[in-house]
Amino acid sequence: MNESGSLCPAVKAADMIGDKWVLLIMRELFLGSTRYNDFQRALPRISPTILSKRLKQLEADGLIVKKPAPGRRASEYRLTRCGRELAPLIDQMSKWGLRWARRQIIDEDIDVAGFMWDLHRSMDTSELPDGETVFCVHFPELPKYERWWLVACDGKVDLCTDDPGKDVDLFIAGALPVMVEVWMGDADIKTAMSKETILMTGAPYLAKSASRWFPKSRYANVRPKRLVGLAQTEPI
Repeated sequence: MNESGSLCPAVKAADMIGDKWVLLIMRELFLGSTRYNDFQRALPRISPTILSKRLKQLEADGLIVKKPAPGRRASEYRLTRCGRELAPLIDQMSKWGLRWARRQIIDEDIDVAGFMWDLHRSMDTSELPDGETVFCVHFPELPKYERWWLVACDGKVDLCTDDPGKDVDLFIAGALPVMVEVWMGDADIKTAMSKETILMTGAPYLAKSASRWFPKSRYANVRPKRLVGLAQTEPI
């Protein structure tokens, strides 16, 4: 008798997507990542071995297909119908986690590379002037990867770890946890600037309009709920 087996569909689904790396890779696919290098940049803590293994697992389970990239020698990963149907489920899981598990997120969970990848793709470029706008983001407390560059042009934003050699329009400086708080909607960019926990120097029109273009998580409006129990009785 197989004591570990179950006819419950929820258990079967958990067997396929219960791994944290699978969830994160699927999230990246829903946000438009298709190439192996995209997953590596968005998920800097995943090893190449684990990434390759999880992609093969997703392919074997029928959630994605691997196909040649148009006009390139490289390959890309695309969602199947099975994979696409997971989008609303993972979206609801994200909202649930932010409501009920946010106080369990600690500084050690924050990776600057992963955060900057999220930051660069959530900037509201419609609020920027026409042409190219260059930002330099500085995390003075970090021993490495303390400077990043964002180059916005024609509705797209490129993320650079090395100086692209362009004139910077706005320098943004602040501690990584502070930047994360603003991005997640837990703090206001204007308040952070007035308290000088985030400093912006450069083009005045960009600094003054920061509340309109500064990147925010797609879940920034999801507010944490109060957990009542023996271990957690204080409001979040």
